[in-house]
Amino acid sequence: MKKQLLLLFAFSALALTSCEDDDIQGYEMDMMKGDWKTSKIEVISGKDDKTVISTDTPTGCSAKNITYFNTDYSTSYTYYSGVGADCQLNGKSEGTYTYDTETKDLTINYVNDSSRPYKVVVLTSSEMRLKQMFDNIDQNGDLIIDYTYITYKR
Repeated sequence: MKKQLLLLFAFSALALTSCEDDDIQGYEMDMMKGDWKTSKIEVISGKDDKTVISTDTPTGCSAKNITYFNTDYSTSYTYYSGVGADCQLNGKSEGTYTYDTETKDLTINYVNDSSRPYKVVVLTSSEMRLKQMFDNIDQNGDLIIDYTYITYKR
């Protein structure tokens, strides 16, 4: 009888653990779902991962660009161009993404483009901040690679 109870307890614990992971994945996917606009792009020193080297805030037509994530792991990037208030749809890239809630690794794969890995630093219902894990270079001359962080808002 004790073996049966122990076995039942072990299976229950396993089931609860696997459900918890699924719940976290679903919860974070729901937060990620929808349209995101880039609000800020920062280059941060790789030496301390805190010192801001440069900041860029999208203006004009580029402020209308939208990155979209869906819970079926599809994604798109819609971008605009133009002068002043005369913004026109310039194109749309579509693809897929993968996301690991444990490691916070996000990889975007647009059609006819290479994989673009990121680290999710912040994810709430109104803000997402990604650390770009590709094409980073030393920008302040200290011989340590600096990282680009992209902040999105709804």
